[in-house]
Amino acid sequence: MSHDFLRRAVRGAVVALCLLGGMSTAAFAQIRFGVGIALPGVRIGVNIPAYPDLVPVPGYPVYYAPQLDVNLFFYDGLYWLFTDDEWYSSSWYNGPWYLVPPQQVPDFILRIPVGFYRHPPLFFRYWNRNAPPRWGEHWGPRWRRNRPGWDRWNRRAGPPRAPLPRYQRDFRGGRYPNPNEQRTLQDRYYRFPQRTPQGRPPREQQRYQQQPQQRYQQQPQQRYREQQRRNQPPPQQRYQEQQRRNQPPPQQRYQEQQRRNQPPPQRKEQQQRREHRPGGPPPG
Repeated sequence: MSHDFLRRAVRGAVVALCLLGGMSTAAFAQIRFGVGIALPGVRIGVNIPAYPDLVPVPGYPVYYAPQLDVNLFFYDGLYWLFTDDEWYSSSWYNGPWYLVPPQQVPDFILRIPVGFYRHPPLFFRYWNRNAPPRWGEHWGPRWRRNRPGWDRWNRRAGPPRAPLPRYQRDFRGGRYPNPNEQRTLQDRYYRFPQRTPQGRPPREQQRYQQQPQQRYQQQPQQRYREQQRRNQPPPQQRYQEQQRRNQPPPQQRYQEQQRRNQPPPQRKEQQQRREHRPGGPPPG
């Protein structure tokens, strides 16, 4: 099945659902659906063709997009998208998106109340709209052990909201930048230091995803020096090895020992004369 046929089938199904569900034409016009994968980020089936209107979530340092039918948020200088039970982050409103494991999703993203998810999954259905999703129940005991206290914080001492990257309004459609251009534009117009240790922007996220590859993409000279360093023995072992190399071979060591045990030539001659004097011991 070709990608074009699959895209047409998905679009037809979405249009039918929108007509049956009474979704507004304006809301549908802001979202397009696609299929496929684009490196280094991922196309996850959602295409937002224009900079969205972002509204603060009351009491949280987070924005959400109420006019879209996707779970799009903005926090700490990054866009966050929850779809198909996965979290993704990006520094631009339409990706590329970078998968963020559940253990690395920031606490304040997890704390967003259920009611601010514009396209909540089915397992949200019976949960309190004014409370955060039950991630511990959903992701299991191992996740709960690694993220204790994620849903508790001092509401009077929360961080301020990050400024919105409104410069991205000028980039849409054919002017939407590629990942390299995105980094250049972000460095020029949006120098906001992220506070969260999880879900870093694409530059750091690429390091997380491509770390095994980057180890083999070092310069040849650097790889050679690293290999030499790893092959060197510990200092004590290197000293013993050096001592062993400086020692002569066994036969040479034996001759040297014999030479040291022999008396000097003068003492040897006196010893021979004493042995040949009259009354001395007969020569052998």
